[in-house]
Amino acid sequence: MRAVPHVGSTFGSVAAPVMALVLTIASVWAPPPLQAATPKKTEAELRSLREKIERVTRQVSRDAVERDRLSAALRTAELSLGQARGELTRVSREYADRSSRRAALTQESQRQQHALAQERVALAGQLRAAYLIGSEEPLKLLLNQQDPLHSGRLFEYYRYFGRERADQIALIQAHLQRLDELDAELARQQSELAELKSAQQSQLQQLERARDDRQRVLASLTAQARTREQSLARLRSQQADLERLLRELDRSLKSVAPPDYTTAFGRLRGQLSWPVAGRVTAEFGERRASDVKWEGVVIATERDAPVKAVSAGRVVYADWLPGLGLLVIVDHGESYLSLYGHNDQLFKAAGESVTAGEVIAAAGDTGGRAEPELYFEIRRAGKPVNPAPWFRQRSPTP
Repeated sequence: MRAVPHVGSTFGSVAAPVMALVLTIASVWAPPPLQAATPKKTEAELRSLREKIERVTRQVSRDAVERDRLSAALRTAELSLGQARGELTRVSREYADRSSRRAALTQESQRQQHALAQERVALAGQLRAAYLIGSEEPLKLLLNQQDPLHSGRLFEYYRYFGRERADQIALIQAHLQRLDELDAELARQQSELAELKSAQQSQLQQLERARDDRQRVLASLTAQARTREQSLARLRSQQADLERLLRELDRSLKSVAPPDYTTAFGRLRGQLSWPVAGRVTAEFGERRASDVKWEGVVIATERDAPVKAVSAGRVVYADWLPGLGLLVIVDHGESYLSLYGHNDQLFKAAGESVTAGEVIAAAGDTGGRAEPELYFEIRRAGKPVNPAPWFRQRSPTP
């Protein structure tokens, strides 16, 4: 129940009826008491959200496939291409790590061999000294004790000499054992490097095949859209797919508790950082074709450039959509969504939380784009808003 301010005695006899009225209104309009979310409840809500989003994704994708065979072919080709690129990047990174590890092992082996050589030289010197002294010298000192103090010092010297020889031999043995271990590790690393090199070549071939498949589909799409009317119809169809997806997501999100963030998205106007470094090639409201306008901004960038969430939120869509390719949609609460399209790889799945500046994707050219770029939108209550005033800087140029 909401707290009711104290009513002073100045109000006289009116105070009691007013107090009663306020209490009545408060009891009717007061929100239910907040309950702390338990881990089981949070997990159940998240699972429910993911299931709903998956149903929306399947439905929208199935409708697009049934309506447009070439869009389905493009989706398959681009997903295969993205997977091949991602696997090639992973294998190449692992190969580089293994090569660095092998180089470090080689350096350690060289250090051990150098130390072994020094220990052997030291031991050889001690053995020569022991030979020159002779094995009978301690016995002579024991029998001829004309100067006990002198003899004691010499005996201590011989004992020290013996300990040093034993230590040198132990060090040599330790170096030899470590060299054996390094040789075995180097052999294993060399074998794994050969396997990774083979896997890298295989991924390169798969990448080439996927790239060829995508080019064939794009050529078919170009041939199909011979006229301006056909191109316009495709743009309208793709825009309709996005609008329907957003309506379905909005319907699903209403049944799930909204995300809770420390800073409301609406207060971040003029404070956001750009989602990717690059150059704006299309601005909000610019005409694409006939009556179709850009509802966001297009940023030309480098392939695999990190795409970052502009603010904290929860991913509500991460999949391929006609016209936008691999698309991420983040719910920021207060009916605000941000959209990131044409990615090469997605690093977040539906239902996952993200923080401001967290990398959520790698930029690419999916959706049939000729060059790597990012399409970015901000929506409030389903309506696109101009994102330019939301950024701290006027340009995403690094």
